[in-house]
Amino acid sequence: MRKEMTTPTRIGLAGLAVMGQNLALNIAEKGFPISVYNRTTSKVDETVERAKKEGNLPVFGFHDPESFVRSIQKPRVIIMLVKAGAPVDQTIKTLSVYMEKGDCIIDGGNEWYENTERREKAMAELGLLYLGMGVSGGEEGARNGPSLMPGGSFEAFKHIEDILLKVAAQVPDSGPCVTYIGKGGSGNFVKMIHNGIEYGDMQLIAEAYDVLKSVGKLSNEELHKVFSEWNKGELLSFLIEITADIFKIKDDKGDGYLVDKVLDKTGMKGTGKWTVQQAAELSIAAPTIASSLDSRFLSGLKEERVEAAKVFKSSGVSDILSDQAVDKQKLVDDVRQALYASKICSYAQGMNLIRAKSVEKGWDLELGELARIWKGGCIIRAIFLDRIKKAYDRNAGLANLLVDPEFATEIVERQSAWRRVVCLSINAGISTPGMSSSLAYFDTYRRGRLPANLVQAQRDYFGAHTYERVDVPGAFHTEWFKLAKSSKI
Repeated sequence: MRKEMTTPTRIGLAGLAVMGQNLALNIAEKGFPISVYNRTTSKVDETVERAKKEGNLPVFGFHDPESFVRSIQKPRVIIMLVKAGAPVDQTIKTLSVYMEKGDCIIDGGNEWYENTERREKAMAELGLLYLGMGVSGGEEGARNGPSLMPGGSFEAFKHIEDILLKVAAQVPDSGPCVTYIGKGGSGNFVKMIHNGIEYGDMQLIAEAYDVLKSVGKLSNEELHKVFSEWNKGELLSFLIEITADIFKIKDDKGDGYLVDKVLDKTGMKGTGKWTVQQAAELSIAAPTIASSLDSRFLSGLKEERVEAAKVFKSSGVSDILSDQAVDKQKLVDDVRQALYASKICSYAQGMNLIRAKSVEKGWDLELGELARIWKGGCIIRAIFLDRIKKAYDRNAGLANLLVDPEFATEIVERQSAWRRVVCLSINAGISTPGMSSSLAYFDTYRRGRLPANLVQAQRDYFGAHTYERVDVPGAFHTEWFKLAKSSKI
């Protein structure tokens, strides 16, 4: 233990990897004495040492679970930041033995929402309260102010609300980036969709980079300038800001820039896949997010892609780019507009997923409030979220962000540039699955009639699935085969 305790601490935190350490120091810095515990005791000592160095913060370390739990004032509140799945269950088992009725456990990891609901029920049987709390912002956010998405027991939330309001990112004019999300696993679900939107955002930015570099032949210096400039306007966001930074980092192991030495193989932790699976379960179209997941899968086939490049090199496919003559400044402006329009579609899909799940589960989630708490601290924080909040303030029952008057106008103004970028990319042999699927989503959603009538006719032809008519109510079946054989056309 760091020093002798005279009074119990306000809160406890178990799990001292980077996120846990940083969140513990953030809590302590905001004036709340905190007890910390980790199964690997060296992490406890490391955290206490950091607390000393960073201002002699009130962090008290414990090497055994019993003394850790008993050091916290009642009703005890303990945040866990451990890997999702079995480690969470193990940590709950270890700590709950020493906890008493009315005490509260908070899971701050990226957990599958149904696991949180299962645990909340199991804890309730022991008289314990439970919250599943999404924490976004990475290690920097955890230390200086994350976006927090707590869901589950409202009583548990009230126990810790004063801490969360101070620890969360603070945004002028809109307040702390935390709110009680809703019942059950809603906090984890919202964080999962946040991550799905993040996948889409990152893919769209990567495509913008690819088009500018491969077709426009922009250097890393030029890309740095472009993204820095973009970060002053409608695209102002954390992801655009860090992208601009990445382009100016030189390689310390050789010549050139570090970004060009990074292997083109993307990792993932599962939340993007869960988002796409939920989209399928809920019958909600999320093509931008799905295409970003597919792109990560394809990036993993590095060896196959290198071989495929050799196969198609002789076919002339790889020479298409050299034929492109483009106006750099015009291309930069077009790509900016295409990126923004595509981004609207990605967020629209995420919000539709959240609303559909909220309806299914009876969570009564407020979409405008979610946009507000994402304005600071989190990875997808952006000035753009303020417009999303205003869109839901104008109309809480908005069917889709695309039909909000302001967003509709913005998309219409940008659609020509958007189409030019997608066409240019296709003609240049550069894949832009995120931008292309966003455009297809927009073009499908805005059409009053789709070729789905033919699909229904086909389904009725081979499977007698029936169909509806546009002019007469009811379900119909036609003997298409017989009629086709007897038809004279």
